[in-house]
Amino acid sequence: MGKISRRDFLKTVGGAGLVASTIPSSFLIDLYALTPTRKLSQVEAWFYKKLPDKEIKCELCPRYCQLGDRERGYCGARENRNGIYYTLVYGKVCAAHIDPIEKKPFFHFLPGTTAFSIATAGCNVNCKFCQNWQISQVRPEQVENFDLPPRDVVRYCLKYRCPTIAYTYTEPVIFYEYMYDTSVKASKKGIRNVVVTGAHINPEPMKKLTEVVDAIKIDLKAFSEEFYKEYVRGELKPVLDAIKIVKESGKWLEIVYLVIPTLNDSPEEIRKMSKWIIKEVGPDVPVHFSRFHPMYLIKNLPPTPVSTLERARNIALEEGINYVYIGNVPGHKGESTYCPSCKNVVIKRFAYQILKNNLRKGKCKFCGQPIPGIWS
Repeated sequence: MGKISRRDFLKTVGGAGLVASTIPSSFLIDLYALTPTRKLSQVEAWFYKKLPDKEIKCELCPRYCQLGDRERGYCGARENRNGIYYTLVYGKVCAAHIDPIEKKPFFHFLPGTTAFSIATAGCNVNCKFCQNWQISQVRPEQVENFDLPPRDVVRYCLKYRCPTIAYTYTEPVIFYEYMYDTSVKASKKGIRNVVVTGAHINPEPMKKLTEVVDAIKIDLKAFSEEFYKEYVRGELKPVLDAIKIVKESGKWLEIVYLVIPTLNDSPEEIRKMSKWIIKEVGPDVPVHFSRFHPMYLIKNLPPTPVSTLERARNIALEEGINYVYIGNVPGHKGESTYCPSCKNVVIKRFAYQILKNNLRKGKCKFCGQPIPGIWS
């Protein structure tokens, strides 16, 4: 793949829904004022082991890449140089936008607010249905990057009054050090941090990350190892372990399940997953069933029928999950939050907009039922 220009990138992600219509024009001017850089970072990576003969073993994710001198990991964003492992994308963003927090999606986290959203190039899996493949399935040299160190991310958040930074679009696991350091600096200024991840990560770095961020949304791509092997090129178990780690940490968790026709949409699989969530995470974790659209390497399947999404939602509700949503179907009643006690709408949504908020200090205004989430 050749280098993607900034103009082409913006056109591409605009079609994928990454550029929010609420971005201030002044922000775009500021972003364009940044100088593109061809220089990659050379910051020593975390979570790796030095081996004889200048080899290293990466311990960040379940791939455990073992690399010789000048070799890169599967993600393409980390490189062994003379026996020292470096992250090549620290502070090198290929996407930076202001988005509604609902776009991540987080539905129980500061509704109606914005998130300064950043990404670097690369990913540690290869989903055949990836919507952002132009920046996730490439090496850093193949996109236009901008220098945006942690201090500048914080500065932009303060300037544009974004209460949250979102690490998103690609896979934040591969820019772990950058995400971690930015989160620490942001927290000192009262800025929240949220992570949008596939969670193909090892337990130690996952636990360490929960110490500095406020919420994590995990994409649970299916509930079968076979699907992960064939369509994700990853493993299911580390993702399930990561979900449990986030729950145990006390940090806010939401789960998204992209429903792909004929591949992961069987009622049996949805029910099995719902039972696991109830057992391991509890009934109050928000679960989003999102609509698939043909993308990247899977273009032979149709968009998910709305009836399939509704069936998945009904199964999850039947199993006892209290907050189940339908995503990528603007205007559907499944976008809104309902009180599990009195069944009234407590947050009415249309796409990424909040039309009505009936929460009062985190409780349903109609019956007083507490609604779990981070509301202020």
